[in-house]
Amino acid sequence: MSSFLKYIDLSQPSFYFSLATILFNPIFWNIAARAEYNHHVLTNLAGGSAFKGCAALALSIFTLGLFRDYVYKMALESQPVHDLLGMAVVKALATVLFLVGNVLVLSSMWALGFTGTYLGDYFGILMESRVTGFPFNVCEDPMYTGSTLSFLATALWYASPAGLLLTFVVHLVYRAALRYESPFTAMIYANKDSRKQD
Repeated sequence: MSSFLKYIDLSQPSFYFSLATILFNPIFWNIAARAEYNHHVLTNLAGGSAFKGCAALALSIFTLGLFRDYVYKMALESQPVHDLLGMAVVKALATVLFLVGNVLVLSSMWALGFTGTYLGDYFGILMESRVTGFPFNVCEDPMYTGSTLSFLATALWYASPAGLLLTFVVHLVYRAALRYESPFTAMIYANKDSRKQD
């Protein structure tokens, strides 16, 4: 473990900046979504339009995601590389993981649609039923899994132990987000079903 850690340069500010963006993004979108669900904050700011409020949140989530990915890449470029991670077979694995990760993310977005992807359910824009087809029949949380695989692929491509550590943080943050989000989303749809039966 100590030999691994010597390949992580903790003196680089970009490492901490990347860590901060990884932690900030899911905290931000969960706080914003709960504020919307409980007080209709974004809908009110959008002049009473739930769709426009959702679109504004989507734009912020998408932009923050691009910024996080850029900062992550910059952080890896300033970190030491490990020779074993620089092997051709690791590059090939990185390519496969990146492709699989992006297929999971993009197919999730396609299956959920715009409002389903960007927390429309918190705005009261609900889907008719839970999506169970691909990629949700492959794994329960394909968007988070796909995103994690993309982070891992990038770390391997850059032969970066620091990237592997940051990817592990991404994994932990997404697991924590799911523990917070999944029951709440289930409650939203349970309330919808109970209203249908009344």
